[in-house]
Amino acid sequence: MATSTGIATARKRSRGIRGREGLAGWLFTLPAIIIVGVFLAVPVLMALWVSFSDWSGFGPPIGGRAQFVGLENYADVLYTDPSSNPALAQKDFGTSIRNNFYYVLLVVPLQTALALFLAVQVNRRMLRGKGFFRTAFYFPSVTSSIAITTVWLFLFTASGAVNQVLAFFGGNGPNWFNDPRGVIHNLLGVFGITSAPAGLQGPGFLGISGWEWLAGPSVAMTALIMLAIFTTSGTFMLLFLAALQNIGAEIDEAALMDGAGAFRKFFSVTLPMLKPTLFTVLTLGLIGTWQVFDQIYLAGGGDPGKTTLTPAFLAYETSFNNLEWGRGAAIAFLLFLIIVALTLLQRFILRDRDPKVRETATAVTK
Repeated sequence: MATSTGIATARKRSRGIRGREGLAGWLFTLPAIIIVGVFLAVPVLMALWVSFSDWSGFGPPIGGRAQFVGLENYADVLYTDPSSNPALAQKDFGTSIRNNFYYVLLVVPLQTALALFLAVQVNRRMLRGKGFFRTAFYFPSVTSSIAITTVWLFLFTASGAVNQVLAFFGGNGPNWFNDPRGVIHNLLGVFGITSAPAGLQGPGFLGISGWEWLAGPSVAMTALIMLAIFTTSGTFMLLFLAALQNIGAEIDEAALMDGAGAFRKFFSVTLPMLKPTLFTVLTLGLIGTWQVFDQIYLAGGGDPGKTTLTPAFLAYETSFNNLEWGRGAAIAFLLFLIIVALTLLQRFILRDRDPKVRETATAVTK
């Protein structure tokens, strides 16, 4: 009897201690919860409400003159009556999606490949001055985006350093940030294709014709693509470098003992072990490229001819310049859905399809 009473008392004491620990944990995390709630959760919920309203920016968005309009703001940028021409809001949104699509399509794989290449080079044991090269490659990533974009605009002017170098080798550089021509259209022009075929002339997806979708990035956007690759590869290089340094020397030795050459060892051993880091780099790159804003703002706000317009800048312009806050918020949430959908698709593509491969990789790392 005494024993059972002692056990019950010990259990009550244990529950009391755990209860106090839980209370202490909530007290320690409460400031962070309040800050996140006030400055993140509440603004997001208010923005969600604004996307369903006609708020013009005057007065409070809740309890003021703003009226609930349902999905009207989303319909304005996504849908047009097939019997009519596409609305300007839909055409601008479609143009921004097309521009950003080519931006992502080129920047993400190229910056990832360059970052991995640089990480492999600075991780070589025989390389001298590793600290210097790591700092040099990483330096553009920590430089102010405003400063580096301004320098980039200066380099790519019609009489800038880039065109002077091209002229030295006999080339004729374009007027980069004033050239709205699509790169693919320019290539097709070499083969005499200068106008849209009959099947690609009418309005297509998001009010953009098939010929416009096939234009590719403009010359101006191409310069911004090179800027993004130059400034972001250093950051991702550090992530790959940390992952490479976590691969034990015994794994390289085992691959060499099995007769694997440098290329076979990299693609069959090193690269599969970098898969978690590769997923992180691709995810961060995907999110960052779909949210590009400051370079677009400094490069002319979508000029020339809206060929550098992106959804992030379009949401800003619609809200702050046109005072159509509901439509701007709708564009922002559509951009959020695009990023989430593409991230999930990327996760599905990069998943481990064979459980045995995952178990083997785990055993090797241990």
